[in-house]
Amino acid sequence: MLPLVIAHRGASAAFPEHTRAAMLHALAVGADGIECDVQLTRDRQVVLWHDPTVDRTSDGRGPLADHTLAQLRALDVVSWHQGMGGDAPGDAAGRVPAVYGRRDEQVLTLADLLRMVLAADRPLRLAVELKHPSPFGHELEERVLRELVAAGWDAETGLMGQVRVSLMSLHPGALQYLAPLTGPDALCPLIDLVPDEIPSRLARGPLSRAAVRATVRQSLADAETMVWRGRAGLAGPSVAYVRSHLADVKAWLASGRRLRVWTVDEREDALFLAAQGVQELTTNRPADVLRWVTQAATSASPGAISGRDMPSPAAR
Repeated sequence: MLPLVIAHRGASAAFPEHTRAAMLHALAVGADGIECDVQLTRDRQVVLWHDPTVDRTSDGRGPLADHTLAQLRALDVVSWHQGMGGDAPGDAAGRVPAVYGRRDEQVLTLADLLRMVLAADRPLRLAVELKHPSPFGHELEERVLRELVAAGWDAETGLMGQVRVSLMSLHPGALQYLAPLTGPDALCPLIDLVPDEIPSRLARGPLSRAAVRATVRQSLADAETMVWRGRAGLAGPSVAYVRSHLADVKAWLASGRRLRVWTVDEREDALFLAAQGVQELTTNRPADVLRWVTQAATSASPGAISGRDMPSPAAR
């Protein structure tokens, strides 16, 4: 089978990440799933947002957690986006077609996205990343679960209608908190290389940098342990991690683990990962990746991409 293609923060090369436009465009181009980051606003709404502040992706300033949902929706979250090329009709100023909603409709809650993927009325994956550290602690997990259950999610099967939901985090503590409530199949620890440099926003001075590095290393070890011991049914390594730990990755695949690799925006990476048998590719460019893996499969002899028989594109 061809790998599933998961739209990272929506079709975020085409339209501003996490916006209504990015999500709707990802569904329109045929993405097999949607990935999003979630955080809590000051008034405890579960909102789609990546950074701890609003500075990078809006005309606002300050911590996301200091803003209410109404304040976020009053921000311009479109004009900053310059597009990275690829699979979309967006322009250089980040403007979006009217069919994808007004400017003041672009900030989404998790509940908005759940309605959107259910309305697609086809099998989809929904990958929800819990952003930590959160000033609200595990209240984030509690409110995410509440939203999912309200939308019809069954924790035992992981299904919400035709949508299979998984919960991800770079912080294993979030998944360990959820484990008794969801079981392993819905959990996906995110795994990356330990950075050479600790970002200044995470550390102050050499001692705190050392402490942050130790924390990052421990989080990585905990995440790897969850995968090796079967406490998580999925593993979410970065492309760089896969290339640096290929023997481990192959062992995970051989043991039946499902891999969702991020962020796959280059053709070379997409074809390399497909050749290893990786089941899911998370990308900012879903239409491009869909085209690359489908073309490679149809031009190769049977089994040349993943070592097993491939379906035709129509059967994807």
